[in-house]
Amino acid sequence: MTTTLRPCEAERRAADGSRGRRYAIVVNGRPVGEIEVEARERFGRLVGRLGGLRVDEGDRRRGRGTVALLAAEEVLRHWGCGRVEVSVAPSEAAGLSLARALGYSERSRTMALSLRDRPVPVLPPGCSADPLTDAEFAAWNDDQRRGYVEVLVAMGLDAEQAESKARDDQRRFLPEGVRTPGAVLRVLRSAGVRVGVLWLGLAGPDRTDQAWVYDVEVEPEHRGRGHGRTLMRLAEAECHRAGVAELGLNVFADNEPAARLYRSLGFQVTHHHLAKPLS
Repeated sequence: MTTTLRPCEAERRAADGSRGRRYAIVVNGRPVGEIEVEARERFGRLVGRLGGLRVDEGDRRRGRGTVALLAAEEVLRHWGCGRVEVSVAPSEAAGLSLARALGYSERSRTMALSLRDRPVPVLPPGCSADPLTDAEFAAWNDDQRRGYVEVLVAMGLDAEQAESKARDDQRRFLPEGVRTPGAVLRVLRSAGVRVGVLWLGLAGPDRTDQAWVYDVEVEPEHRGRGHGRTLMRLAEAECHRAGVAELGLNVFADNEPAARLYRSLGFQVTHHHLAKPLS
């Protein structure tokens, strides 16, 4: 039997170079599922994305999904993409196993915590939280950007691309600095000493009904003393104060200490994000 992809709609194109198309998975002319293929420009190069993979129940466990993914990768290569990304929910165990078997590496995970019916956290004795001041913002912003650039370079971007993305993201999410609407920037102090900073958005990058932890940073000399947990509980308290019922974040796959902290606080993985080079 021959498994192929067949377009089931006209190709979508945009002025910025992005394009996309939905394909039917076909076995000897018989449709057995679908897959969505997209490409978007990032820092001067196209990056592919696959989603919506579905194989009909009666045709599962026959390699249809494997062939469909490989054929979709060929579409992206033809479009000029050098990398492909997929996002898989934990409930899609077969899809996650398939992606890993085909050479996709996990880059990060999205995690979320429902705040419904949870009590408002109280900071430990001796701890306090104050708004980040204008005078403190510039130095914090520079440090935060440098750390972000290091992470992006480790993920495969070159230094120029990483710096460009870091600056673009800062302009997008903190356009007015400490006065950016919906941005919560707090300095945590223990016994009057600054020990860390929280950057929380009361509306996330993809959902306005979910707050988002953009950064939790504990000063190096104060790490290992539970201040990261306190900053996360501070984020919860700020959400309660603003009436937001869910808190989300992204954790890089190689940051197991942070992932372990989030799990201990009740966060659950909602999506695994994986990528694969196409060159």
